[in-house]
Amino acid sequence: MDENKAEASENTEIKKKRFHEHVLGLHLYAFGILRRMYDWVLSWAHTKYGWVALFILAFAEASFFPIPPDVLLIALCVSLPSSSFRFATLSTIGSVLGGILGYYIGYGLYESVGIKIIEAFHYQEAFDTVGSLYLDNAFWSITAAGFTPLPYKVFTIAAGVWKVPLLTVVLASLLSRASRFFLVAGLLYFFGPRMKEFIDKYFNWLTVAFFVLLIGGFVVIKLVL
Repeated sequence: MDENKAEASENTEIKKKRFHEHVLGLHLYAFGILRRMYDWVLSWAHTKYGWVALFILAFAEASFFPIPPDVLLIALCVSLPSSSFRFATLSTIGSVLGGILGYYIGYGLYESVGIKIIEAFHYQEAFDTVGSLYLDNAFWSITAAGFTPLPYKVFTIAAGVWKVPLLTVVLASLLSRASRFFLVAGLLYFFGPRMKEFIDKYFNWLTVAFFVLLIGGFVVIKLVL
């Protein structure tokens, strides 16, 4: 009887927590906070400091900021196609360095900083799942997260919490982030502004498809060699 009451009480607390998180999420979207962040990020494309903003955005997104750098990368590549690969390089360097910051947030500051980032964007469930993925293959888990639309900061912070070797994080980040950003830059460089609408509409599918091809290539090389 007591066990049933304890279980019922625990279920009630879980429901209350989920309700609170749901309300918080609705509150954020209702006031358009994420949309305003998105518009603010894009506004930097029309300034001479766009490249600086891109580097900072890529750095921040890998550790705590919700808006991915792709939105600004696309805008800058459209406005200045000849510098597309330079922008991709900046994005890659910034993101890898930001991933290192995310790693150390998880490694030594999770209880004071990391958990607040995870809870603020309702990533707790994803964060717990990442831990189990690291037990199987941390390198490919981080690579997948860095290339696909998955929240990369969850993986970098989790890597620190689960004590994944820093070199693994850096190499996986470099592979995945470079592949992702240079794919976007390359499409815009070779196909021009017409590609922007296509990327905006099918970006998630493009990244997933390219990642599958990338992994397939490694598998083929391994089998051949």
